[in-house]
Amino acid sequence: MKKLVLITLILFMIISCKNDRQKTSNDEPLQKEESAEKLETTKKKVLSPHTSAMAMVGDAHIHIDYSSPGVRNRIIFGGLVAYDSIWQAGAHMVTWMQINKDLKIQGNDLPAGKYALFMIPSQDEWTIIFNKHWEQHGKDEYDEKDDVMRFKVRPEISEEITEHLVYEVNETGTAEGMISFSWEKVTMSFRFEVIE
Repeated sequence: MKKLVLITLILFMIISCKNDRQKTSNDEPLQKEESAEKLETTKKKVLSPHTSAMAMVGDAHIHIDYSSPGVRNRIIFGGLVAYDSIWQAGAHMVTWMQINKDLKIQGNDLPAGKYALFMIPSQDEWTIIFNKHWEQHGKDEYDEKDDVMRFKVRPEISEEITEHLVYEVNETGTAEGMISFSWEKVTMSFRFEVIE
């Protein structure tokens, strides 16, 4: 009788071990599939990557922070971005610019600080806006009364497409520089001087 009980216990243990092994081997492909899905998700390209442009111009440090959307076969200006309407000059959060020195732009002084950069695109000329409410999502909280400076710039239109929005800050003289913007077929730039 003891032998029968012992044999039954041993058989039960063998069967249990086999079932555990089968469960483990059956679970492995599932775990591999889940890992592959996670890897695929992380490999997907970010559509509007967060980036920045910065430079030293004389003693001034200029830093522009923005998200860079792609054209992706769309009509951007006059389509995705409406003419004659306020735009956050990038994707997602508003584009902002920080300066540690006062700048002179088109005869007006922009005090050192951090500003939201908005634009109003149109076919003939664009309005560039520096607004003191720099930390906001998109244009939903934009209020004209918070504008610190506005000025007009004529865009240059090209047949070549700039796929991703890009800002550049370049030194053009001892205390002079240029900020430029390019996306789709539009390029724009404006000069500034560092106020000593």
